[in-house]
Amino acid sequence: MEQRVEENLSPYRSFSRAEWAALREDAPMTLTSEEVTRLRSLHDRLDIKEVEDIYLPLSRLLSLYVTATQRLFRAQERFLNVTDEKMPFIIGVAGSVAVGKSTTARVLQALLARWPASPKVDLVTTDGFLFPNAVLEREGLMEKKGFPESYDLATLLRFLSDVKAGRRPARAPIYSHLIYDVVPNQWVEVDRPDILIVEGLNVLQTGRLPKDGKAIPFVSDFFDFSVYIDAEEDVLKDWYVDRFLTLRGTSFRDPKSYFHRYSELSDAEAGKTAMSIWERINLVNLHENILPTRQRADLILKKSATHKIEKVSLRRL
Repeated sequence: MEQRVEENLSPYRSFSRAEWAALREDAPMTLTSEEVTRLRSLHDRLDIKEVEDIYLPLSRLLSLYVTATQRLFRAQERFLNVTDEKMPFIIGVAGSVAVGKSTTARVLQALLARWPASPKVDLVTTDGFLFPNAVLEREGLMEKKGFPESYDLATLLRFLSDVKAGRRPARAPIYSHLIYDVVPNQWVEVDRPDILIVEGLNVLQTGRLPKDGKAIPFVSDFFDFSVYIDAEEDVLKDWYVDRFLTLRGTSFRDPKSYFHRYSELSDAEAGKTAMSIWERINLVNLHENILPTRQRADLILKKSATHKIEKVSLRRL
């Protein structure tokens, strides 16, 4: 009885994997197993069954949200007797390092783009809005890369404002994980999409309210829907260390890689280094900035140690 009362008081309605999968109904499977394999990130174990059970129901839900939002937008146009540019539906995807945000964002992009109306779906990551390494080094923030203060928030907010207002094209900076830095003078153009997915560590982060009441303090103010990918802390640590060990033998071997110096480490040395980076940087960021934003998401996807999503929590309307 006590547990039932707590569930009723929760702002979320929780679903087991089987309960959520049943909500797919007639949503068609539009991705092949080969496409799913190409969409998943390093060490992610996404398969077509996961897409069918988790992401197809989510795609169906999002289609309802988009339709309702567009209907409201047109109603407001009629009320104001104006004709505005089309307003894109913006989805935020948040969560810890190594939790699988990129995979989720890419799968959603692929599924949403294959709706019957063939909407234009763009994807950007907030990595491109990090300050360049030269700035971070000058400000003593290299050890805080990925923390809220390491992002050029003004540029990110301006980009989202341009997209939401239908200005064309809006440009987002490009980040290279090989050189671990923003690529100078290169951008991805976002030209009036129907749907924009924004993926990043701190996209649900709140900020200090401005005293003059003029500035928009939160990136999430632009989101129509948000997803938080969740997993237990020990699981996240293991995934991060495993990924680091794999990269040591792959991309770190490229002489151009910022982390090339790690490529010759022994297994023991690499494991120790990965643990140090996790505890010194990523775990602190998780505790101080990322995890506290979980309850701001519209949907929480909880992963088990097998990478499978076992629980879905949807915010009540």
